[in-house]
Amino acid sequence: MATKIPVENIRSILATDCGSTTTKAILIEKQGDEYRLVVRGEAPTTVEAPVEDVTRGVMNAIGELEELIGRKIVENDAIVKPCKDNKGVDVYISTSSAGGGLQMMVAGVIKAMSAESAARAALGAGAIVMDTIASNDGRLPHQKIDRIRKLRPDMILFSGGIDGGTTKHVADISQILAAADPRPRFGVTFSLPVIYAGNKDARGIVEESLSKKTALTITENLRPVLERENLLPARHLIHDQFLEHVMQQAPGYKKLMEMTDYEIEPTPGAVGTIMQRIAREKNMQILGVDIGGATTDVFSVFQGIYNRTVSANFGMSYSISNTVTEAGLDNVLRWIPFDMDERDLMNRVKNKMIRPTSIPQLLEELIFEQAVAREALRLSLIQHKEMAVGLKGVQKERSVSDVFNQKGSETLVNMTTLNMIIGSGGVLSHSPRRNQSAIMMMDAFLPEGITQLTVDSIFMMPQLGVLASFHPAAAAQVFDKDCLIYLGTCVAPIGAESDGKKCLEYKLTMPDGKEESGDMVFGDLRVIPLGVGESAKLWARPVKSLDLGAGPGVPVEETVHGGVVGVIFDTRGRRPFELPSGKSERVAKMQRWLTAMNAYPKY
Repeated sequence: MATKIPVENIRSILATDCGSTTTKAILIEKQGDEYRLVVRGEAPTTVEAPVEDVTRGVMNAIGELEELIGRKIVENDAIVKPCKDNKGVDVYISTSSAGGGLQMMVAGVIKAMSAESAARAALGAGAIVMDTIASNDGRLPHQKIDRIRKLRPDMILFSGGIDGGTTKHVADISQILAAADPRPRFGVTFSLPVIYAGNKDARGIVEESLSKKTALTITENLRPVLERENLLPARHLIHDQFLEHVMQQAPGYKKLMEMTDYEIEPTPGAVGTIMQRIAREKNMQILGVDIGGATTDVFSVFQGIYNRTVSANFGMSYSISNTVTEAGLDNVLRWIPFDMDERDLMNRVKNKMIRPTSIPQLLEELIFEQAVAREALRLSLIQHKEMAVGLKGVQKERSVSDVFNQKGSETLVNMTTLNMIIGSGGVLSHSPRRNQSAIMMMDAFLPEGITQLTVDSIFMMPQLGVLASFHPAAAAQVFDKDCLIYLGTCVAPIGAESDGKKCLEYKLTMPDGKEESGDMVFGDLRVIPLGVGESAKLWARPVKSLDLGAGPGVPVEETVHGGVVGVIFDTRGRRPFELPSGKSERVAKMQRWLTAMNAYPKY
């Protein structure tokens, strides 16, 4: 790792994100009193054969930056540091999910308790949880052993039992792990990292079983008592073990670690870092999503508590068939504003699976993919809500029966108190019109009350997460000015009314002092232009059957922020949101809504 320079002397920052297919590089520089994004480049990731050196892809991405900015950053195959005479940079940082990212298995005594806590700790550290082993997961010991051997995770997090409790089940799980004698994906001659974060009275038993067969590390119990989780020590250790045992065995990573000035972080973990910091500094409740070809990650910060989930089979290319199967054909077809039969839909799904990197060439293809995206987002949010339930790293007293029925806990994700949605991933960040991104997120997430809609312009949140760890001011400035594209604000009352009936009256006091006022009827959408960086004073009063967050029929007054789209009044209903069952009526409604949003040229 290179020598660090004082933060106050940093003027030029190079950051890369080594993804599974693409390595992205960005250059951030101080311009006047603030830091701004200057240029971005990318190149194919080179962690696999024939190159098998991740730094090659990094250098290629930096080479594109050099061409675009017209100055040298690399000389003699090394990054020039510090920046001098318009050459080089002051700091180089990186994140990575190359090689599939950090892939973990978790194990616990009770699936709905210690194993679920272990999964939350792993997900929060930026891992993909491949499987969960528990004493009550319904599988026989030989099936669990076979599963561990086949998956070959990068790391295993093992928890179970409260401090001072019985050690029998912990001993049983440790024997299963020992019998599996797991081998890591990278560095087959090395021992697999196993972290034990369970009953402290069972540490001796675990050491006896696993210390000779694995790279065992012991940390504080994830569930020291029934009613409290203690996730941070395990999360920090996962990160340390990832750097020491996983990254150093991957092709070229040791060289990359020597190039960087700060520790490399897993891409999803770095996204969580910047989201938590922004939520804390702005005192906001945030929901973020990254939708990819194979998986969809959902991040949230509610009540100051961070959660992340990975929906491993909801994506837009490699997993598109699974997305359509899980959602059901009818749920996909309901978002398409023209008559499409099931055979046509399934043919399009198969074509996308055969050619996963293709992009839509026709308007109908674009509409179809964005319909599937709505369902991938909707299903991923449902999974996230199920994981983001009470007992998340804070003391919370509950009855013993509640603890054993953790699945029944109320979710922390509250769409009424949600302040901001951040969308990222190709289908959201690169949609031909920003209006399409807004309507996709509105349809999939059904925000309630008053919610700001944004997208990550070029998915630079991972790099900003690392930057925030040592220069939070620079990260915040780039996040606000260059990372987020503000789409606007969605105003959506909760409840239902008869179609066409007056349900809301509003008044917007615009930045120039002029007023925009009007009435909304139920089942409608309306967009009022309000530019990026502008804000307006909103007064809105719903009818008694609807609620904007202050109570049924109670008016609200709030400052709303503009964006590329503007202020969107959405009175299509919440809890429930329902589309007509009849095809012709549904298509007519969709066409009317898409026209109101100016989403597609045809409608």
